[in-house]
Amino acid sequence: MNSQVVNDKRINMDDLPLNKFHIKMTALTFGAHFTDGFSLGTIGMALILIQKQIYLSPQWMGLLGASALIGLFFGSIILGGISGKIGRQKIFLINFVMITVCSGLQFFVNDPLSLFILRIAIGFGLGGDYAVGVSLLAEFAPKKSRGVLLGALSVVWTVGYVAANIIGVILISSGNPEIWRWMLASAAIPAVIVLILRIGTPESPRWLESKGRRDEAEAIVHKYLGNNVYMDPEPVTTKKVSYFDLFNKENRKRTAFGGLFFMAIVIPYFAIYTFLPLILTTMNLAETWTVDLALNLMLIFGGLVGLWMTIKMTRRGFTLWSFGVMAVALVLLVFIPSATIQIIAFLIFTFFMTAISNLTGVYPPELFPTNLRSEGVGICTAISRLGAAIGTYLLPVGIAGIGFTPTMVGLIAVLAFGFIMSYFWAPETKDANLVKSSEIKLGDTAGVLVPNKTSENEV
Repeated sequence: MNSQVVNDKRINMDDLPLNKFHIKMTALTFGAHFTDGFSLGTIGMALILIQKQIYLSPQWMGLLGASALIGLFFGSIILGGISGKIGRQKIFLINFVMITVCSGLQFFVNDPLSLFILRIAIGFGLGGDYAVGVSLLAEFAPKKSRGVLLGALSVVWTVGYVAANIIGVILISSGNPEIWRWMLASAAIPAVIVLILRIGTPESPRWLESKGRRDEAEAIVHKYLGNNVYMDPEPVTTKKVSYFDLFNKENRKRTAFGGLFFMAIVIPYFAIYTFLPLILTTMNLAETWTVDLALNLMLIFGGLVGLWMTIKMTRRGFTLWSFGVMAVALVLLVFIPSATIQIIAFLIFTFFMTAISNLTGVYPPELFPTNLRSEGVGICTAISRLGAAIGTYLLPVGIAGIGFTPTMVGLIAVLAFGFIMSYFWAPETKDANLVKSSEIKLGDTAGVLVPNKTSENEV
């Protein structure tokens, strides 16, 4: 490869420096994650006001909190599978039509069932974007920048979530009992901006190549990346692929790890932060907005530092350290009856939770080859969102039924499971070539705490 670059002055698209087109594709994917974070952030605040007008049982509280996650589960599977057949670009655009319309319609709901249905539809569209947008960005991004760009998706999600919380606090102070309608419908604003900017997005050349459409793939590479840029040949799909291929002998452990790793992160994340006001009230830490604001700021700080950790640490090492620290922090939070220690433990938990969330955009697309990438990312996202939906539903029900401590112990068990599962199955994919991702070995324990030095040919 090196001799080809020197003699022909040609550059592999994996080895390109970051350029304007990469930044544009990143921004379009960032927009979806901001919208997701904003949409999910609004519901926690809105539920406080909705309950003052419409009685919501703990079951309805849980269902409304989990509704978008339920939609994400189905959207990731269905739209992720469709995109593997018809391409990334179509879903990348069409899904935001649904998200924009349904977000706006939330303004007019008058009962929990209507809101539940609309939020499932919003989640359905966002689920498709997790499968398609992440795959599209991963397939365009240069290898050296891929980890940072994909990891930053979590930071942008967090910014959207925190923005929703801050806006919610401001709107609640207005005293208008109907302000929750504006709060929920405001998610249509970032959604329509993303929709407009995505018009004209090109198809993934890697997907075209995997379908044997080499000329179209090269045309896109030359138009958007440069005439001297080329891509490694992708294996042409000679048979139809489906989700069943993710569970064959070659892929099943990779699929299991991707889904369970993702799920073990988002179950406590969504359960705790969707109902953060309820948890702070239960812990007697909600007298002022100080703790809530500090936790929201720590979400952003942890996400930004997590980007640095994504660059400096191996995927595997970052994963193991984060699960371990989060589990310990949550134990201190639950079992040490000191407000000071609880706040410190909560801040540490929040930092590592949002830091490791950077890997949820990095690990899944690096695990799968191109012809299964959207399906693989889709199924990993679906598994995670199913778990998150169940956890989010059960948190208010659990607190009301069995109490705060047993409910939180369940979340500690999820984190402990994540650590053990990752210890045995987590692969190292930091320097993986996307064409060769199917050759990654699970459970490689080399270089846990240092940057991975594995060469492309060794992966």
